[in-house]
Amino acid sequence: MPLEAVEARRLYRQVADQLRSLIDSGEYAVGSRLPTERELAEQLKISRPTVREALIALEVEGRLRIRVGSGIYVIEPAGAAAPVPVAAVIEGPFELLRAREFLESAIAEQAARVATKDDIARIDASLVAMENVAHPGEASMIHDRAFHVAIAGSLGNAVLVRVVGELFDQRLNPYFAQLAHYFENPDTWRTALDEHHAVRDAIVARDPEAARDAMRNHLARSQERFAQNFGAEIAAGSPSGRGRAARSPEKSPRAKRTPKKQAKSGTARRR
Repeated sequence: MPLEAVEARRLYRQVADQLRSLIDSGEYAVGSRLPTERELAEQLKISRPTVREALIALEVEGRLRIRVGSGIYVIEPAGAAAPVPVAAVIEGPFELLRAREFLESAIAEQAARVATKDDIARIDASLVAMENVAHPGEASMIHDRAFHVAIAGSLGNAVLVRVVGELFDQRLNPYFAQLAHYFENPDTWRTALDEHHAVRDAIVARDPEAARDAMRNHLARSQERFAQNFGAEIAAGSPSGRGRAARSPEKSPRAKRTPKKQAKSGTARRR
């Protein structure tokens, strides 16, 4: 019998599956608190963003509730029918942002070489609209999308326009929206808008290297904003976590307490 191809499941899905199994088996009962994000990352020997993606997936599924300043709690699923596991159908936000960082930085570089006055006018129109809209909200996402699509459009390639639009649209799902709920606010919107202006200015200046770096910086900073304080915010006994500076996973101290049950690492590898 020939060997069959093995699908490489994304790491955060493996983590979500393990936690879901522990919940279903009663290891973590309804109302109980899970280990913190930092503790789970240490037990599984993976990055905290990967754990964060798994926790958000289970929260959207209705299996967990993240209470800022308190912890991560198991909740009773709503409704009689179990929902389709989000982790099985939605890409992780960090994976999407990394893909956009790779693709759109190259697009911005070329845009600085070929953008016309009409292209610049479309980019500027999206920025003006972004300046005058409340965030977070649906309208702000529409204008944000228009900015990135306008830059792709300057290359005159319909495939790139479609791909950029489709990648952006993948953040318009319950999973990404839940993650954004914890991190996006008017201040982060203003910061992101400044980053957009840096991309625009480099394109107008006909500086391909600066345009590439500005777009790469914008999307890399987006990833950092989504990763910044989540672990501190939900750590038990850390009500002031939102205002604290984020620690990188490598520098975070190990948790002082050991959970009664450690999640199995399985085939998980450090991401």
